Amino acid sequence: MKHNSVLEVRGVSVRFGGLTALDAVSLTVAPGEVVGVIGPNGAGKTTLLNVLCGFIRPDEGQVLIDGHGYHHLRPHQLAGLGIARTLQGVGLFERLSAIENVMTGANCRATAGFWSALLGLPRSDRDERRLRQEARQALDRVGAGQASDARPGQLPYGMRKRVALARALVARPKLLLLDEPASGLAEGELLELGELIRELAAETSLVIVEHHMDLMMSVCDSLVVLDFGKVISRGSPQEIQADPAVTTAYLGANGPAGE
Repeated sequence: MKHNSVLEVRGVSVRFGGLTALDAVSLTVAPGEVVGVIGPNGAGKTTLLNVLCGFIRPDEGQVLIDGHGYHHLRPHQLAGLGIARTLQGVGLFERLSAIENVMTGANCRATAGFWSALLGLPRSDRDERRLRQEARQALDRVGAGQASDARPGQLPYGMRKRVALARALVARPKLLLLDEPASGLAEGELLELGELIRELAAETSLVIVEHHMDLMMSVCDSLVVLDFGKVISRGSPQEIQADPAVTTAYLGANGPAGE
């Protein structure tokens, strides 16, 4: 049965000792929808993303993917469920080239397995050629094709972010989770990122945690605003901009949204 939501979060709460990081948070993501999660520092945005990735188990509530509930979602299950994520800190393998890093993202679809292909083990040549071709296409798509043979330490931060995004894309996810994809990018790179996100929405759903409000207002179909772990507003970018509760939350915070 086909469901009208790729992702559904139902009443998720997370507590760390006496601190409630998330308080009965709910949201849905439809096929091809770009949903942004914003809020002041410490609002719970990264905690929510970590719940979606299985890094944190909620104390209450449920995460559903294509209508199926996962009470104990684990990070290693993500690829098999069609979910890919980028990290704030990039998270590339320093000893692998850019193209080899991207190839690791397609491991879930490799017949012989990525490491077998990379090490040239028997019956892996065909896999290696296919994975390398797909990785090169992903790098080209994000504008990092020229960096394919370089190691992460040889690349500027903005280029490393592109490689990390290519690694997520090569898995062909139905749900892409982006954790501050615009951090460290120059103005021109932000415009390119916005265009790419809108292109990606034609083939996948996206959840984005980001503090660059101009980017979020331009690429997101809907926004969820967190403050002290609670959803204080949700709606279109225009509705969020006009919501006094959102203005109050930001005026009361020390600095822009982020986490």
